[in-house]
Amino acid sequence: MNKISILLADEQHLIRLGLRELLGSQEQFEIVGEASNEAQLMEILTQQPVDVVTIDYSQGDSFQTNTVRQIKTNFPKSRILVISSDTNKKEIYEILEMGVTSFITKTCGVDEIVDAVLAVAKGNKFFCTRVIDFLLEKTFSKPSEVENIAPLPLSAREIEIVQQTAKGLIAKEIADVLNLSTHTVYTHKKNIMKKLGFTTSSELVLYAVNKGLISK
Repeated sequence: MNKISILLADEQHLIRLGLRELLGSQEQFEIVGEASNEAQLMEILTQQPVDVVTIDYSQGDSFQTNTVRQIKTNFPKSRILVISSDTNKKEIYEILEMGVTSFITKTCGVDEIVDAVLAVAKGNKFFCTRVIDFLLEKTFSKPSEVENIAPLPLSAREIEIVQQTAKGLIAKEIADVLNLSTHTVYTHKKNIMKKLGFTTSSELVLYAVNKGLISK
């Protein structure tokens, strides 16, 4: 089986090191290069094809939103996974408008990062909780409220559990839909209820409606 080739683009050495250790330990991945600035990134992409580019576009002179635009224009076969700490909705919206369909933050856990890379390599979308929250918001009462994202306290997987629960599915059915074990679903639901301070499923359904996770 061919490995998924990955290029890490981030100006911070420790971030690149962490991603190299994390992703490099997965047998399905191969880290083929690292770039600390736009010039290095473009040079590597010119020299060899890459399946996935992980990048933080919000890094001053090193990487910017235009860097993402250049990758999409000049190297369309290289899929982009944004891994950023940016919380500015205007900038995130600009990135998504460019056609970026995978965006996670640097606070994500190991499993979520691995899942994101696998999804990107297959051409699928992958958004973390913070970006999902942004995408689901339709209107804002005040212009100042769009400056920063107020993230949901749940992981992307937990949001999926909430959505399926709100649809009326029981644990076994949710497990089948999400390809998880029933035990894992129960564990997620327990953690969700603890995080949100809920004791009943009805509270969870109301939460899902209020947060726009399902239609009213």
